[in-house]
Formats: sequence, C-alpha cells, structure tokens
Amino acid sequence: MTARLRLCLDFANTIDWRTSDHPDESIKGYADLVNWGRGAGLVSDHQARQLLREAARHADEASAVVEQARLIRGAIYRVFSAIAAGGRPKKSDIDLLNDALAQAMCHSRIVQTPAGFVWGWEGGADALDRPLWPVMRSAVELLSSGQLAQVRECAGEGCGWLLLDVSRNRLRRWCDMKSCGNRAKVRRHYERKKAAR
Repeated sequence: MTARLRLCLDFANTIDWRTSDHPDESIKGYADLVNWGRGAGLVSDHQARQLLREAARHADEASAVVEQARLIRGAIYRVFSAIAAGGRPKKSDIDLLNDALAQAMCHSRIVQTPAGFVWGWEGGADALDRPLWPVMRSAVELLSSGQLAQVRECAGEGCGWLLLDVSRNRLRRWCDMKSCGNRAKVRRHYERKKAAR
C-alpha cells in the first residue's frame, strides 16, 4: 500500500532541484512520460510500445498530454508541499486534481484475479493519458489516508522532492541521506570551520 501511495510523490519528483534556480525537467516529451510509467510499473513494455506508436500517429495529442501531465504534477507538488509545511492547499490546485481524477476514474474497474479482486483499468490501451490514471488514484488515496501527516518535503537546499516519512521516529528530513543529507552535513561542517577561524 505504501508504494502505491508514494506513486504521486514519485511523479511530483520528476523535476530535480525544483526549488533551485536551475530545475531539471525529466519529462521533456511523451516518450519520457511513458518511460517513467514503465519504470514505475504502470505500463508494461508491450503497452509502452503501443502508446509510443499512438503518440507518433497523434503528435499534437501526445504533446497536449505532456502539458497536462506537467500541470497535474505541479498541482500534486503544490498540494503536498503545502500540507508538508502545515498549510492548506489552494482550491485551484484541488480543483485541477479533481478534474484530472474524474477523467481517470471513468476508466477504473474492479478486476477479478485468481488471488481475488484488484483495481484495474478498462480499455484505453492506446489512451495517451493512461500513465496518469494511477497517479491520480494515488494522490487521492494519499490525501485521504492516515499517512498524509507523514508527507515531507526534502530540507535539502534547492531540492524540493516530496517523500513519505515511514521512519520509526518520523524525523526524516532529506530525500536521500547520501545526496541532500550529506550536502547539508558538509555545508554545516564548512560553516563551523569558517566561524572558528
């Protein structure tokens, strides 16, 4: 369940160094969105090939989906960033997410498997916005879950990544101790040495 809840945060994190002067965009085109979806387990290799073929046939629609994905990603980031800071999200961002959710959920279905029933998605094998559907479901599930209070924004200068703090003491501050956490340690060490001189 936690991995599914994190999906929307992982999507929001497809911009590196979001709060810096030089953010790094990961979703530059439709192929990047599909590759992210494949890496996140949202689309199979076969589905990815279908989507890329469809995008090649409908380039304008694929470009519109990329723009939609970026708008949704921005709203997800702003909503969860506000919550992580102890504030309230803007109504306009919630409205944007609700509109995207309505579009996505019309494709959701209950699917019977040998192990029981699971959420699934009907049709849309060539629907270019298909990788966004589970992201929207994840955002709503996290917003309505008991883990919402565990959403954090990385304290690393310029990072801006969102995370779900499932640590035992709930004191996680960085997206990754090896990158942002280490940078903060090095900066504090440098400042202490400078002050001591």
